[in-house]
Order: sequence, then structure tokens, then C-alpha cells
Amino acid sequence: MTPKTIIEKRITELSASLAPVSADITAWAEKSIFLKWGVLSRGKFHCLECSHAWKPDSTKSKCQNYIKCAGCTGKLKMQPYNKTHFKEIEYSAVLDTAGDFQVVRIICSHKQMKKGFAPTYFHKEVMQHWINPKGEVRTMSLSVNVFSQFYDQWKFYSPLEIRPKDFQNSPKYRIAPYRVYPKLKVISSLKRNGFKTSLHNMAPQLLFSAILKDSLAETLLKASQISMLTYYVTSSEQHLKQNWQAVKTCLKYSYVISDYRIWEDYIDLLRWFKKDLSCPLYVCPNNLSESHDRLVRKKRAIQRRKYLMEMRTEILEAQSVYAEEKKDFFGLCFSEKNLTVSVIENVQDFMAEGDNLHHCVFTNEYYKKKNSLILSAKVDSQSVETIELSLKNMEIIQCRGLKNNASKHHKQILSLMNRNLYQIKERIKKRTVN
Repeated sequence: MTPKTIIEKRITELSASLAPVSADITAWAEKSIFLKWGVLSRGKFHCLECSHAWKPDSTKSKCQNYIKCAGCTGKLKMQPYNKTHFKEIEYSAVLDTAGDFQVVRIICSHKQMKKGFAPTYFHKEVMQHWINPKGEVRTMSLSVNVFSQFYDQWKFYSPLEIRPKDFQNSPKYRIAPYRVYPKLKVISSLKRNGFKTSLHNMAPQLLFSAILKDSLAETLLKASQISMLTYYVTSSEQHLKQNWQAVKTCLKYSYVISDYRIWEDYIDLLRWFKKDLSCPLYVCPNNLSESHDRLVRKKRAIQRRKYLMEMRTEILEAQSVYAEEKKDFFGLCFSEKNLTVSVIENVQDFMAEGDNLHHCVFTNEYYKKKNSLILSAKVDSQSVETIELSLKNMEIIQCRGLKNNASKHHKQILSLMNRNLYQIKERIKKRTVN
């Protein structure tokens, strides 16, 4: 993309003035971001780091996931598929400054390994995130293969070019480096807003942008509430800003939230009961799960006892709205052996799902969520988990079974859902066209 605005032209000029990725950085990456691999081939262990080969001491050692190289003494992860040559791809980052910008330089590194040979490396800077003191981000990157969904499909021969603002909605923007080069250069605004040296396992561009433009993120960082900060920055479906009064109560009393999804549902219930969200007795329960379930039962009892007739009328009215919003997804059903996952098509079934699994999918009116699709996972026609899928980001927000716990089929359900996301995407495309 040709730079057109003043800011785009300035970023392009500053990018050209940056020093190339140095040999010290690539040498650090080769030692720090890759695993050391070994293979068992023709009755011998082969180190793909130093090319040393030796015979196993015993039959038992052949089954180990990790072994120690007899040559370089490195700890080797064993390649399970008996490949004698393969490659590994990892990302690293360099934090730099230029003008008043914080620059996050993303480097894609390839390690090519083959039995009997020393590994070879290839490094290429693929992205630069330019963050101004207000937290606004513009990205420069190499071109990509538009027909591929994989993160590593870069056109390495292309130059770094400025990307549109909506590039921040691309999965590539959210790439988190495996390691960050330890010699950090950061702008003074980041230090002022609480950044020291740790990125807390977050993508630098996400963390920096958040603490520069969002006072809530800055407060969480300065209060050392790292798990809450991570949830706030990385989750697209969090509601901490709406629950800020309750969050402040947690911060004041150093309360550690064990499950943010359940806690936010619990706060919604407290709000429904008109409870004081500045009171630690309500906001900071000793047993979050039990307190949440107690309020769910209490709300459900009130709904059934006092408003049963109105609820029936409400269900009928809600059904017409729900059917109109989600009709394009009705009929979707994925199955594997005795497991089936299907879209919940009736508001009445939300109530049955909540009753069977003792959670709040009906009580908290999940059928009114426009950007979510709710599905039910059943084994032998019995509900085992309820799934909430974000239609905006095509990611599973939550998948909960009896009393919000994971069932023994949890991994199988997630696997089945991820394999069939393409069917939901196709329905979205058809709805857009129509």
C-alpha cells in the first residue's frame, strides 16, 4: 500500500532509517527461540543440533520424550515421526524506538534440520508495529499469500509496506513472539504508564497499545493485577470496563478471581438483584462457583414463581426475534460417534439446557446476544456441554458442562467444533450475500 497520509509517510521514512536486524540479534534468536531436536534412526540417536550420533544404552531409553546428547550435552526433544530432516518456524521481536514511536519489530526465523548436518537458519523481519504515545498503532509488513490462512506464508522477497488501519483485525496482527530480544528500547510514555521490562506473555503491540490509550489497562498494570490485565487485553469478549466498579472492589481488597467468565456472569447476577458492587461481601466471594450457582438458582426460582406467565409470553416474543437473527444457522449439526453438536433453535431449549446443566445460559439471556451463536453438545441425546461461539471472531468463547465444569467429552467437543467452523463461516458468507 502506498503511503498517502502525513503519518503514513512519516512512518515509512522512519522505517527506512532503522538499523537492519543485526548478527547479534539473529545469533540470540538461534540460541533462544528454538528447541533442540533429536531423532532415532536405524537404531541410533542423532542430535540435529551438533550432528552427533550414538547407540541407545537400553531399549527403555528409546521411548523417552527427551534425551541428553552425548556430544553437546544438550537436552533434546525427540522427533516422534522418525523424520530425518524437517524445519521449525518461530517468531521473535525486537523493541526499538524511532522519533516518538515505540516500534515492535517482528522477526520470522526458520531452522532447517537434517540428520548428520548442522542446522541452518533463515531470518527475516516480517512486521513492524508503530505505536505513538496515544496508543494508536499502524503496521508495516511484508506481503502475504492471500490464499493461505497460515501465519508463516509471507512473501519474503516483498518489501515492508504500510498496511490499512483495519490490519489490526487480522490474525497476523495478534502474532505473539516466542521471545523478545533482552536489550529493550522503550519510549518514556510506556515507562510512565507502568511498563518495566516484562511483557507478561502478551504480544507487545497489544500490551503497549492498551496501557497507552486505556486508563483501565494502565491501572491494572500498576496494581500488578497481571492475570486480570491479560484477560482484559487478550480476550475480545471481556466486560471488565462495564464492571469497573466491581473490579475496583477486587483491587482494593486484593481479591484473586479464579474464573473471569464465571465472575462476570456472577456480577451480572448481582446487578440483576440490585446488589452494591462496591461491597466486598458480594463482589469477592470465598467460593465463586457456589455463589454464582446460588444466585442462578435464586433468580430462576423468582422467574418461575412470580413471572411464569410473563416468562411464557416473553419466550414467545423472544423466539421470533431469536429466530430472525439466527435462522441462517438453524439446522447446523456436527456429529462424531455418539457425540452431536447442534445450534439451539428455540428459546425454550435454552431454559431446558440451563436446567439440565445447572448454568446460566437461559437465566442470563444468552439468546439475546447478537454476536454469539449458542450450540448444545449432546452424548446419546443427553446434554453434556453448552458452547458459546463468537460470530465476530470465530472463536469459542466458552464451553461449559454441568455446573460450569468441563465434561469428560470437553476435548472431543472442542476438536469437533474447530473442525467444523468452516460450515459456520459459509453460512455467514451466504447471509452477507443475501
